[in-house]
Formats: sequence, C-alpha cells, structure tokens
Amino acid sequence: MSGPPRCTGDNPLRTPPTAPALRQARLHFLEHGMCPPDGLDASVARSWQRSLAAGLLPNGPARDTVHASAAELSRLMASQHELLVHSRPVMEVLFEQVQDSQSMVILANAQGILMHTLGRTDFLQRAQQVALSNGASWHEHHRGTNAIGTALAERSQIEIHGGEHFFERNDFLTCTAAPIVSATGQLMGVLDISGDYRGGHPHTYGLVSMAARLIENRLMGATCRQHIRLHLHPQREGIGTVAEGILALSGDGWVVGANRAALLQLGLTPADLGAVPVKTLLDVSLDALLQQHQRRPGQPLQVHRRDGTALLALVQHDAATQAEHGRVMRPAAAVAAPVLEPTADALAQLDTGDLRWRSAADKARRVAGKPIPLLIQGESGVGKELFARAVHDSGPRRSKPFVAINCAAVPENLIEAELFGYAPGAFTGARREGSAGRLREAHGGTLFLDEIGDMPLPMQARLLRVLQERQVSPLGGGAAVAVDFALMCATHCKLREAAEQGRFRSDLYYRLNGLTVQLPPLRERTDFDELTRRLLADLNPGRCVHVAPALLVRLRQHAWPGNLRQYANALRTASAMLEPHEACIDWVHLSDDVQEDVALAAQDSAFKPTPPVPNLQELSQAAMRQALERNSGNVSQAARQLGISRQTLYRKLQA
Repeated sequence: MSGPPRCTGDNPLRTPPTAPALRQARLHFLEHGMCPPDGLDASVARSWQRSLAAGLLPNGPARDTVHASAAELSRLMASQHELLVHSRPVMEVLFEQVQDSQSMVILANAQGILMHTLGRTDFLQRAQQVALSNGASWHEHHRGTNAIGTALAERSQIEIHGGEHFFERNDFLTCTAAPIVSATGQLMGVLDISGDYRGGHPHTYGLVSMAARLIENRLMGATCRQHIRLHLHPQREGIGTVAEGILALSGDGWVVGANRAALLQLGLTPADLGAVPVKTLLDVSLDALLQQHQRRPGQPLQVHRRDGTALLALVQHDAATQAEHGRVMRPAAAVAAPVLEPTADALAQLDTGDLRWRSAADKARRVAGKPIPLLIQGESGVGKELFARAVHDSGPRRSKPFVAINCAAVPENLIEAELFGYAPGAFTGARREGSAGRLREAHGGTLFLDEIGDMPLPMQARLLRVLQERQVSPLGGGAAVAVDFALMCATHCKLREAAEQGRFRSDLYYRLNGLTVQLPPLRERTDFDELTRRLLADLNPGRCVHVAPALLVRLRQHAWPGNLRQYANALRTASAMLEPHEACIDWVHLSDDVQEDVALAAQDSAFKPTPPVPNLQELSQAAMRQALERNSGNVSQAARQLGISRQTLYRKLQA
C-alpha cells in the first residue's frame, strides 16, 4: 500500500514557470517525446508523459464522452454518501474564503468523477465550457494533466498553473487539489479549488490541505465509531484541532486506523495498520488508557513515543466504555461487525454499511407483511436468496415456511410438478402418494422463486393463474387448494427487457413487480472491509483471522465477477491454507487463479502509481501519425495541432 499523501516538492508555494518557458518546454516535449531536464516541476513532467502515453494531444480533443449520466451520477453519489455528507460543510466554508477570486470548489471521487461543485455563476459558466461540472471525469487518461487527475495519479497534493495543464484549452485555470484518504489508507476522493490563473493566491495550497485533513478527520470519526479512538498532540490545546493525530484501536489495542497526522507522529505507514499494537508505539498499555478515561473522562494523559518525546493522549468513544464493562473485542483487522441490539431484525444483522444495500433493505422491510410481491435484481452471486430469507425473517411470517426454488436448476419437464404438485399416478415415475408441490408447502409463509427469468413460458401462464386465483390445481386432476403465501422473486437478467422482447410474459412481470430492489455488485459496495471481516468470522469460528492490509487493498480493487459467492469461496480456500499458528491471510494463501486475477486487477487499478512510460520516441511518433490521420494527411494542419513547425514534423516522421 502506498504511503500517506505527500506534498510535491520541498516548497509547496513554488513559483510556476513563465508562459514562454512553458511554451519552450512543450515544444521540446513534442519534438523529443520527453520533457526537458529542467523548467518543469517533476510531477508535472511525469503527468505530461502519462497524458501522451494515453493517446492525448495538447490541441487534440478531450475524451468528452466520459461523463456520467444523471442516473449513474445519482448511484455514484449514493455510494459516496459518507464522503459527501462530511465534505459539503467543509466545502461551503472553503468557498466562503475564495468566492471573490473567480474560483470554484470541487469534490471528485477516487476515479476523478466530479460529484459536488460550488462556485459563482459567472465563473461556473466559463468552467462548464471545459466540462468542470458534476458527472464529468477529470482522470488524467481523459483530461491530461490537471490538479484532480494528477493528484490521484501521484497520490499527493499538487498545483497545476496555466500552461502546465496538458490541454492548452485549460490554460486559463490554476488548480490546487489534495487527496482525501480513509482511516485505513484507502483513497476516497480529491478536494480541489480551480480558478482563473490571474486570480490565483499563494494561500490556496494551505487552504486545500487543511480542508482535506478536516474532511479526513470527520470521516474517521464517523467510520470508526465501533473502535476506541486515541487523539494525540504534543500540546493539550492541539487535541480537537485539524492538527491532531487520531488512532483507531481494536478492543485489545491493535492499531486498525489512523489519520495522516498520527502516521507522521508515530512513524507509521498504512501498511502497518492492523499489524502493530499500540503498546509498541507508546509507553502505555491500552488498559492504562482506559482506566484513565474511566477516572477522568475528557482529560488527556501524557505518554511517550519510542524515541522518548512526549505526547498528550485522549481516549474517546463508546467502545472504551464497552471494554471497561468486560466486552471481549477481536484483535486488529479481524474485528467483527459491531454487536447489534437485540431488537435488530434479520436484515439489520446482514447490514455491513453499504448505503445502496441498506436502501434496498429499508424498502423491502416496509413491504414485508403486505400483499406486495418483491422482485430482487442483481448479478449472480450478490446474495439475492440470502436477502430474501432475511426479508422473510424480518416480517410477520417469520415463523412460517420459507420455500425457495431455483427455476434455472429444475429440469423443464419437472418444474411444473415441482411447483404445483401432482395427484397419485399422474405420470410415469410419479410417487404413489402424489406430491403437494412447493406452492402448497409455502402456505402461510413465503415462496421464493430464484432466477424467475428462466421459468418456461407455459409455467409462467400457470403461475400467473395461481397468483390471480390464489388456488393451486395439482397435475393429474384433483380439487383446487387455496394457498396463501408472500411472493419473492429474483433474477440476474433485466426482466423488463425480457418482457418487452417476448421472452417473459408481460402480464406476469407486472404481477411480480410490486416492489423492485437492486442489490449492488461487490465491486461497487462501500463496505468491502466489513464484509471481509464478517465472512472471515463466519468461515473461521473461534479464530481471529484477518487479511494482510496490502492484500486487502488489492482484493478491494478486483472486479469479482462472481461477487460474494466467488469472494467467500476465495476466502474459504485461503483460510484452509493457513497453518495452525497463522492468523493472517496473504498472497501465498490464495489459490493460483485468484492470485493471477487479483494481480491483473492491481495492474489496471487507477490507484496504482503509473510506471515510467517506455520508449517515448515511439509515443511521439504515434502522436504525430494520429494528428496526420485526423487531418486527412494535411501536414500543415497536423503541425499546427501538435504545436510544432511543418519542417520539424517532416524531420520527425523521417527519423
């Protein structure tokens, strides 16, 4: 895992190159395929090279098609609810400081998608001409060198002034961006101030840095409620300020989270999280800290670092009180999900923090017990049956049967008998006593039809009749039997499209579609770490197994096409590979195919620093060929677009 965000250079208030110097640097870059040895900030030079490697040209078109739709932006913002909630108040205060300087304040997610902007109308109109608006991507691969995309790529705070932007159309901007990092070192997003380069102020760098740290501290307070928090500063007055260090501790004193200040104060990196106990960092035990908190709550205690320097430490959080009353908590990264209140229902017990999943659960909870069918959609492996069973267990029919049948797993010639039952001797091979069928077994409880989209059309007609008449007639004759059940269905396909295309009965679709909820795929869930802890606790009863922090980052980046089912199988295998004395899952414990898939995902990840671009001369040649193709072979127009002379273009093409 990469270290905490860093400043670019020893002097953040650097003087940017002059416009003539930048023009000269750009000409050298386009002619030689590399930046000049001096005249450009090193991070800007690396970004220019990455931009060229992505196939961009300074005067060429941006990839404007990379823009989230309204629906996509809505889903994105829902998945980033925690970040938005804690960023907006800080952004509003920040905007008050810059609103008279032709500037705007921007929040982007970890992929460079703009999620929230604040700015004056006159500047916003100009900014929108270069797509500085919600939903636009400012990743380097789409917009070239810019503060948001480059801060993500460099994982550091950065300023991009005027002509340092890769696209010349953006040279009217000066932008300052700082990454926002979670308590576990995960890159959450970027905070940015962008404005007219003529109105740039040297204090903007410090404002953005302080605001990003404040957001991180607010996020840490919200996401580490279940942990003991230790607030650190050399001075008593520094505790509670943006400069304080904050550690999140498990119940037996392992460091499971930290803000930037704490990492610097204690000489840690994000890779140390979950791997070191606090007693190895400070000259005090967790028990002593908790006793001090019990005797004098709100009063800091003087502690010493390993080098002997003093810090003041203040314990905060209800987790400390739970520990004082004897609650046993699990160590380090193996901490299980917070203990739920006895009144929590089955859906709440499955809730590990993802807002989209929680929204689906809240909706389903409202219709439990009402005569409204529930349609659960989601990719294969997201846990649709588990969700349906939890809805049943959370409703008034919880003491009655939950009958599940997979419509894709039952042979087509047997599904009718399986669902509707049959009279004795109804067909060859039938049981002598006949069968009641699954619909009648569900009487009083819940019928769950998984993969309903794979039900044969003739069976769809019979099911529709049962739903309309609330009676089941078995195969082979016999009196119709009244049935009463709650109906839940699930599918991985888009049932509406199937109905529109005639592959599914539209009248049955509208009968099933009382309430539709969509369960998010694992790659889009925001509770990956908590899900991992929950799965490991279930797979390893009585043991405190956890995943190495660096590996956990790579697992989080993998797409997991099989979703929770695939991930649980991978963790089950890895757990089986542990030696009796081992409690930490690492690369060596993964099966070979999972190792390969996760390693490939890591190579493609936008979080990974981009390696140096090989063979820049070839990239320069490719850029010139692309310019010629776009201009139908017109050398003069291609040279103007590249920003070089016609003679230089001829010479470079013949080289």
